[in-house]
Amino acid sequence: QVQLVESGGGLVQAGGSLRLSCAASGRIFSSYRVGWFRQAPGKEREFVAGLSWSGTRTDYADSVKGRFTISGDNAENTVYLQMSSLKPEDTAVYYCAVGLYSYDYWGQGTQVTVSS
Repeated sequence: QVQLVESGGGLVQAGGSLRLSCAASGRIFSSYRVGWFRQAPGKEREFVAGLSWSGTRTDYADSVKGRFTISGDNAENTVYLQMSSLKPEDTAVYYCAVGLYSYDYWGQGTQVTVSS
């Protein structure tokens, strides 16, 4: 069983950068996928970025492609989301998730607010 804790959220001006971290208490196996999702007030949760832990595949939502980068550190058992050129529409609670065929384990979320 994997437990996830996100951190790194905060308030930033448009055009700024943030780096989110997701620390896993349990081992993330090579066959797992890791991902970041976000949910804005009154909106449905949406996929942001995904990574196969083996490092063979990455996926990004079109809205963040070229601005966000997902990565993982096997030694530290941590997933990252580097966000740059942030826009007000990026404001949301960001969640880390891991799973095999579905995302079975979720963190508590971290708030990202981008001011205009």
